[in-house]
Amino acid sequence: MIVAEAVGRVLAACGAGTVFGVVGSGNFHVTNALVAAGVPFVAARHEGGAATMADAYARMSGRVGIVSVHQGPGLTNAMTGITEAAKSRTPLIVLAGEATEPQSNFHIDQSALAVAVGAVAMRITGAGDVMEQVVRAYRVAVEDRRTVVLNLPLDVQSTPCPDLDPTTLTTRTTHLLTAAPLPTGSSTAPSGVSATAPTGPSARTPAGASTEASAEDGLLELARALEAARRPVFIAGRGARGARRELEELAERTGALLATSAVAKGLFRGSPWDLDVSGGFATPLTAELIRAADLVVGWGCALNMWTTRHGSLISPGTRVAKVDLDPAALKTHVPADVGVVGDAAQVARSLTARVRAGAPGYRSPELARRIEAEGRWRAVPYEDESGGGRIDPRTLTIALDDLLPQDRIVSIDSGNFMGYPSMFLDVPDENGFCFTQAFQSIGLGLATAIGAAVARPDRLPVAALGDGGALMGLAELETVVRLGLPMVIVVYDDEAYGAEVHHFGPHGHPLDTVRFPPADLAAIARGHGLAAVTVTGPDDLAGVAEWAEGERDRPLLVHAKVTRERGSWWLEEAFKGH
Repeated sequence: MIVAEAVGRVLAACGAGTVFGVVGSGNFHVTNALVAAGVPFVAARHEGGAATMADAYARMSGRVGIVSVHQGPGLTNAMTGITEAAKSRTPLIVLAGEATEPQSNFHIDQSALAVAVGAVAMRITGAGDVMEQVVRAYRVAVEDRRTVVLNLPLDVQSTPCPDLDPTTLTTRTTHLLTAAPLPTGSSTAPSGVSATAPTGPSARTPAGASTEASAEDGLLELARALEAARRPVFIAGRGARGARRELEELAERTGALLATSAVAKGLFRGSPWDLDVSGGFATPLTAELIRAADLVVGWGCALNMWTTRHGSLISPGTRVAKVDLDPAALKTHVPADVGVVGDAAQVARSLTARVRAGAPGYRSPELARRIEAEGRWRAVPYEDESGGGRIDPRTLTIALDDLLPQDRIVSIDSGNFMGYPSMFLDVPDENGFCFTQAFQSIGLGLATAIGAAVARPDRLPVAALGDGGALMGLAELETVVRLGLPMVIVVYDDEAYGAEVHHFGPHGHPLDTVRFPPADLAAIARGHGLAAVTVTGPDDLAGVAEWAEGERDRPLLVHAKVTRERGSWWLEEAFKGH
């Protein structure tokens, strides 16, 4: 056995789920070792797609995502997806071959590259303690919620090491995984592993608030704030996914309304007090009610500029509280008046036991009726602007919402169009929406949908893309077909980079660099083996209905030529912050 094979076998023993990658000479043996150990492998057509697939897989499965790439260009190709994962604190391990000889064409400073985008850089240094090194990288990903680039030097990979029999492998790996917590700062200086990472507190080490006394003080202060509030609103983020029951119990006790950030959309679906998404995507009613709140509590939610409309949803005099595992999040974006470092579900349970039930808070029968009548974007009246060979994106998306099965998982690319599928396509719960937007890159949507589909094969995968992002990620259409995914890919085609058109156009700037001639995306899709329909008006959606009611034996691409005279409402909100 060589070190590369040992890395794969140990990672499999840690519980690695699916691995995504593009295989070259530098990651050939480690990838094959993972596959031999029973870990499924998905071959992407581009490393950027592989990294994004793994990110989405981790978000939607709850397991660590694994990416396998070649040294040098394999890693650089993956960097946009890795950056998105690092910014989102996705538990992810990137297995990257590494050329350490400066004379090699493949040589770059891979550790510096990883650190530059917020990932943790680690390196396997030899055969003697390869198991300890791999397990430590795995634990940093899980316990610190970090994206780890695990460099595998080519000369180290080929070093012989003792065989690991299955019993010993399982026993030792389990022991290492369940050993004492990693020391403070483990993601910056793990013993036995060469590592570099950005400075700052670990998610597991609440700097300045880790003592029992300070935690108790924070809980008492937040309990008092909840008891005093008359119009409380909870905004749950990604850190609160999985805490629905605990948050609803506390909200019932305090009379709070329930909203989410975009990444946690669907968390409170079905509750009569669900306001859906806060921020630029918020309905007029949701914006009105959050602005009128006297207490806003962010649960695993940093309350960034998108979630608060650049702070405008937090009115003067409104108190802000945050509950987060990361102490730094308490003072970023909208600083908290009250901060508690801790797990959202645990803190909510503790507060429910402490808070006295009192006034009904924000809840009333009249407000419940308003939320039912006005709480979703499709209930907001609009003038249908379809015509001239183009369909209004609102009309398109409402029709798709009705035509496609409700048990779905929706993945969104970035761009001017993105608010329409995000808000007009409903999802059954927080596991039905995958939103990779921390880096605001276009071109990630299709790969996101593939990773989400692999994580949740029980749901219909829906990818929503702009024409720019669709053409960037075009190579992964072959991956969708090869995997046999019954995916619906909706392309909102305005023949432009729409955000730039609507940002710069009103000021009279030339737009030739951001507008493009028509492309027959349906024909391109058919060439890859997909079914495809072109939609220029509501009548063209019959083809979607036929596919949805049929065997769905091929993925479907919906090439929608959408109206383009104006920017989306959420983009107008975003421009206010520029």
